Amino acid sequence: MNSFVIVCLDDDPTIIERLNQELAGFAGLFDLCNAYSIREAYEILDLVEHQGQQVAAVICDNRLGLDNGVDFLIQLESHPATRHARSVLLNDKPQLDSIMQAVNEGRLHYCLNKPWQPSELLQVLTKELTTFVLKHPGEDWLQYSQVLDHRRILNAHIERQMANFRSGFIQNTNDLDDETLARQVTDALHDFFDGNDESRACRTYSADHLLTQEGQPNRFLWFITMGEVVLYKKDEHGNKHEVVRVGPGNLVGGMSFVTGEPSFSTGVTLGKTDVIKLDRTLFNKVMNSRSELLPLFTNLLLRNFNRRLQGSIRTEMQLQQTLQSLDAAYQQLIEKEKMAMLGQLVAGVAHELNNPVSAILRGSDTLKHTICKLTKTQLSLENQTRGNMILQQAMQSRPLSTAETRSRAKALELKLGDRQLARKAVQMGIDGPEHLESWLLSQKKNLKPVMDEWDNYYQMGSFLRSMHVCAQRIADLVKSLKSYARQDDETFHQVDIHEGLEDTLVIFENRLKHHHVTKEYAKLPLITCQPIALQQVWTNLIANALDAIEAPGEIRITTRFTPGIQNEDNENQCVDIIVEDNGKGIAPAQQEKIFELNYTTKREGNFGLGIGLSVCQQIIHHHHGEIRVESEPGRFTRMIATLPLRGDASLSGEAPSLASKIPANQEAL
Repeated sequence: MNSFVIVCLDDDPTIIERLNQELAGFAGLFDLCNAYSIREAYEILDLVEHQGQQVAAVICDNRLGLDNGVDFLIQLESHPATRHARSVLLNDKPQLDSIMQAVNEGRLHYCLNKPWQPSELLQVLTKELTTFVLKHPGEDWLQYSQVLDHRRILNAHIERQMANFRSGFIQNTNDLDDETLARQVTDALHDFFDGNDESRACRTYSADHLLTQEGQPNRFLWFITMGEVVLYKKDEHGNKHEVVRVGPGNLVGGMSFVTGEPSFSTGVTLGKTDVIKLDRTLFNKVMNSRSELLPLFTNLLLRNFNRRLQGSIRTEMQLQQTLQSLDAAYQQLIEKEKMAMLGQLVAGVAHELNNPVSAILRGSDTLKHTICKLTKTQLSLENQTRGNMILQQAMQSRPLSTAETRSRAKALELKLGDRQLARKAVQMGIDGPEHLESWLLSQKKNLKPVMDEWDNYYQMGSFLRSMHVCAQRIADLVKSLKSYARQDDETFHQVDIHEGLEDTLVIFENRLKHHHVTKEYAKLPLITCQPIALQQVWTNLIANALDAIEAPGEIRITTRFTPGIQNEDNENQCVDIIVEDNGKGIAPAQQEKIFELNYTTKREGNFGLGIGLSVCQQIIHHHHGEIRVESEPGRFTRMIATLPLRGDASLSGEAPSLASKIPANQEAL
């Protein structure tokens, strides 16, 4: 029995047989299990869990009788045996919505169209199984290299070995004193050269033997095992000065040997001296044959350098050389930091663009069908003109709270006698007195088909507005990127905070349609703020709420005057913007950390760098406000952002640009 299992799910026995034939090469390291229905598949998963195995990959047909293979893949994460399994969908009928849903949920890694080429499945499985195996560091990766991606596995194995080596590089020697460390290196070197010293590395010199000469190239590293060596340095007038004497366990020529630079000092033996002389070829030979010697030898070399720096040879020339080395290292760190930030920026921009672009694509696809309906409308010329007015109004609609929508629809229902028509009229904005008699009641007998036609105009206007909002979101992101490069300032504006919230909801429309959204908007005056920056806050908070809930979930967005504020004092007035969800909640210990940079509560596989709420806090503080969290695990999470109607920053008319304050990726926790 192997550690990992590959599950093949298809109600067609011929497909199962073909899968088994093509996957036979994996059978030595992966158990192959077949299922002809979702019920059988769950029985196999339970058996796999009972046997202590894990599912590495699930190959599932899109259509399984009356069942949907995509739905099965989405549910895989909930089963302990398949939490990290790779998923491959066999698809013969395009179902983009369900497939995209699986991709968004992170449970569909590849879609293979039927019929597939003979080598196509092997290539996909090789890649996906390699990814799965490399997520299990406790496994012997090398045993999988013959059937999976040899290069990736070998590179990962080497990196893991190097990481283990680095982790013990200093720890293995930092408890040793200098004498013990030197004795271990000496014993290891003598053991290596015992009976195998054709190069005469172990030598004995008499007094006044020259080892290194200042300013001259040096190809050797001298390890002193007995005796004493004195190091000399010339001053600017050419006079020779003794700077230090070194004995057993010390290295001579270490700096020039490592860097390839000319010798820094002249080394001369004072008396009979035993040394081990290594050139680069011999040094590599010793270290390659004795891997345990490298950390010992390196640590000894570092200790020698440290003693030299702390010793009597700290001349002005050495200080200058050290400062130059530090400056060069600092510049390298700066360049590395720039590259790291650039990588985060690219990832963040790609993620930020995804939502508005997806919304534009959905809107354009819907518009194609809506336009066809409008060209075939049966409305009279007068009602067509009214439809055009509805379209224009939908493009500039004012955000309505859920409570206001319900109240107005209830009042109109008493006059129209139809709840659905009343609700549609409120959505279209034609429930006012100027519309009631001439538009609605005058054609009450035929109102339903007319309203259905008008709804096409409303939908077109609504989608055009949504596309405009998403395009503006992309433009704002580009503007922020330009500001990041130029460090321009973004001015404060007076805006309706509800419009920014509505625009954010439009961007998340495809995900929000699976949940219930309630809006409770207070009648607020215009707020002086940076609208682009606050748009980023709403984006992060709503994205967090969506990630925390399972369909069908509930999200409530509320605006209100801060409790205790005197409404007549506009100078000190503040408002709360609350985003609440009924998700899994946040533990009290985590609530204290969620605003820390690089802290994330998202599970593995979800996009999140842990900088979203940190950025939100920076933006809110920049507006002289505050943001806090209230949460009860298993019940709800409530994010509350408090903003002043007018802050001190608004008086200046400008503030640092958003992009100069925000790290590259704005994703939430």
